[in-house]
Amino acid sequence: MVTTFRRALGVAVLGTLTVSALTACGGSQPSDEGEEKKTVTLVTHDSFAASDEVLEKFTEETGHTVKVLSGGDAGSALNQAILSKDDPQGDVFFGVDNTLLSRALENGLFTPYEAEGLEKIPAEYRLDGEKHRVTPVDTGDVCVNYDRAWFEKRGIEPPKTLDDLVEPEYKDLLVVENAATSSPGLGFLLATVAEYGDGGTARGEASGGWEAYWKKLRANGVEVVDGWEQAYYDRFSGSAGGENGGDRPLVVSYASSPPAEVLDADPAPKQAPTGVATGTCFRQIEFAGLLSGADNPEGGKALLDFLVSETFQEDMPLQMFVNPVREGTELPEVFTEYGETVPDPHTMAPERIAENREAWVETWTSLVVR
Repeated sequence: MVTTFRRALGVAVLGTLTVSALTACGGSQPSDEGEEKKTVTLVTHDSFAASDEVLEKFTEETGHTVKVLSGGDAGSALNQAILSKDDPQGDVFFGVDNTLLSRALENGLFTPYEAEGLEKIPAEYRLDGEKHRVTPVDTGDVCVNYDRAWFEKRGIEPPKTLDDLVEPEYKDLLVVENAATSSPGLGFLLATVAEYGDGGTARGEASGGWEAYWKKLRANGVEVVDGWEQAYYDRFSGSAGGENGGDRPLVVSYASSPPAEVLDADPAPKQAPTGVATGTCFRQIEFAGLLSGADNPEGGKALLDFLVSETFQEDMPLQMFVNPVREGTELPEVFTEYGETVPDPHTMAPERIAENREAWVETWTSLVVR
C-alpha cells in the first residue's frame, strides 16, 4: 500500500504502540475495568507504523489508545482475520488492498461506516462505492526494483518493462514473492495478466497470454520466496538493510522503495542506490475497515476517521513509504526527490480480480512453484 513498505521496508511499529503476535483465537482481554472501552485494537500486517506524536494526538482527541496486533504479510493477516471473524481479535483491520478486497467483503469481515473526511478522497480510490464497508487509506505501486551498482558495474542496462525480464541478459537475476501468500507477489502476477491477457484474448493470441509469459520467466531463472521481507532483505543485492548480501539484483518491491533506502543517509546521495522499472508496475490501493462484532465500535469509527485525517495522512509516507489518498496532502521532499513517478501503472477492475483471482493463483502455482 495499497502490502502492504509492505511494505515500507519492514519498518517496525514504534513508540507507544502495543504490538502482539496475531493468532487465530480470541480477542484481547482488559486487565482493568474500562480498559477495553478505552483501547481500540488495530489488526494489521507487520509493516504498519505511525509516529509517537500522531498516535498521542489520536489519544488526546478521542480518549482511545491504539493497540496493534500484527500478523505477518498482508495476505497472512487477512487470512487470520477471516478465520477469526466470528470472534474478532480487534476493532479495525488495516491492510487489505484491491487485490484481496473481494475476499474480505465476500466473507462479511466489515461493518459499513462512512468515515469523516471521506469526501476528501478521490472517487477512483473508493472501490466499495456507497456501501462504505472499507475506507481507502493509501496507495502505492508494486514494481520491479533494481540494484543500480550491480548493473553499472557490469555495463548492463537495467530492465524497464515486463518484456525485458524474459531476455537472456536478465537470467537468474529476479526474485519475486509468492502470489499465493504475498500481496506484492499477487500484485505482480496481476500486472502480467493485465499486460498479456488470457490465452483467448486478442493480445493473448499473439503473445501466448500471461501463462506463456510466466513459463518464459521460469525458464529465465525467476526465484520465488514466501514474502516481501525475505525477497528484499535476504535475496536482493541492493537492500541497505539486508544482512545476508543477496545475489539477485532484481526484486519485486515498490516504487517508493528508493526513498526508503536514502532516508537516513548522511550525506544525502545524488540518487537512490535502487531504481524502478516503471513498465512493470501494478497500482495498489490499501483499505481499513471496522470489523464486524468489534468490542469497541465507537473507538474503531474514531480510528477510521483518524486514518484519513490530514494528521495521519501527512505522517504516513515516511512511516510506511506509501502515498496518501487525501487530496492536498503534501509529500515529503525525500519522496519527490528520490521517488519514481509511474505514469501508466497496470490496473484491473476489482470485479475481474474477484472473478478470476483464485483460478489465476492456482494456475500460477502449478506453473511456477510446483
